[in-house]
Amino acid sequence: MEDARRSYILTQGPLRNTCGHFWLMIWEQRSKAVIMLNRVIEKESEKCAQYWPSSDERQMDFSDTGFVVTLLSEDIKSYYTIRVLKLQNTKAGESRDIYHFHYTSWPDFGVPESPASFLNFLFKVRESNSLEPENGPAVVHCSAGIGRSGTFSLVDTCLVLMEKRQDSSSVDIQKVLLGMREYRMGLIQTPDQLRFSYMAIMEGAKSILRDSALQQQWQKLSKEDTKADTDLGSVSEDTRPQDKLNGQMDVPGIDGDRMESLKEKRPMELKPDGLRKRHREDRIASTAQKLQQMKQKLNEAEKKRERWLYWRPVLLNVGAGAALVVGLLVCWAFLSQ
Repeated sequence: MEDARRSYILTQGPLRNTCGHFWLMIWEQRSKAVIMLNRVIEKESEKCAQYWPSSDERQMDFSDTGFVVTLLSEDIKSYYTIRVLKLQNTKAGESRDIYHFHYTSWPDFGVPESPASFLNFLFKVRESNSLEPENGPAVVHCSAGIGRSGTFSLVDTCLVLMEKRQDSSSVDIQKVLLGMREYRMGLIQTPDQLRFSYMAIMEGAKSILRDSALQQQWQKLSKEDTKADTDLGSVSEDTRPQDKLNGQMDVPGIDGDRMESLKEKRPMELKPDGLRKRHREDRIASTAQKLQQMKQKLNEAEKKRERWLYWRPVLLNVGAGAALVVGLLVCWAFLSQ
């Protein structure tokens, strides 16, 4: 994103057999930070491999590409964790410190509970200067690297542009997103993620352009210092931070009309848990049905192909025989005259 002087590498979460090459990419691109927006296990399935050492093992060796990763420090909050890792290139005999910013409470195909926690996390990333142009591109990933990763990149880029121009109305968010999609198709997967992006940009712009004290309020609302859930497993409704910007809280810088507007634009927070769960189950069922239909079509196409491969030599032989017979008949008719 040239206007914002931002560069990102958006990627899927590393697989067990690609972790070494993941770190090789970070080394080659001279990236200063990895921004992880998913958990290792979500909805009882592995979304990516754990490519960094835990506090127990402290070190991981990736002999296929010649890298050793060591955990130097780990700061665990209620909904995110910041790690400092040492990336050692054993072949070159050099090492670098890498930030690992891990947002642990963002559900797949969903959104955080409110902009407060997300913006607080984003500004923690910014404080490290790892997004600045003097460093290599930050590596941003979730499970597939388009939904949550696209949301992060869109919000960050738009806020940079607003700060640079000192005018929030000068940034066409839709145009910025479409520009990003020229580089990576499908960024931001759901209407809720797009709606959340707009809300986070609007709230972030208020802090950047008018009220810098709002960042402290975000920190309070996000409850980052409460007891953290250190499990890397599934995200549930109960583990997400309850930091909604709603009418029950007196948030500095947000007037009553603005608060009502936020609530109107956030139907997910107004839905009962049962209804929200049912909608989620319906989406899962719909996706499973579509996958089943695709598999059925593929199976039918494969069967047709197999039948054609079976009958093709027969038909070719029959056609060649028929052509030969016709040729002989023509010759016989010609000679008999």
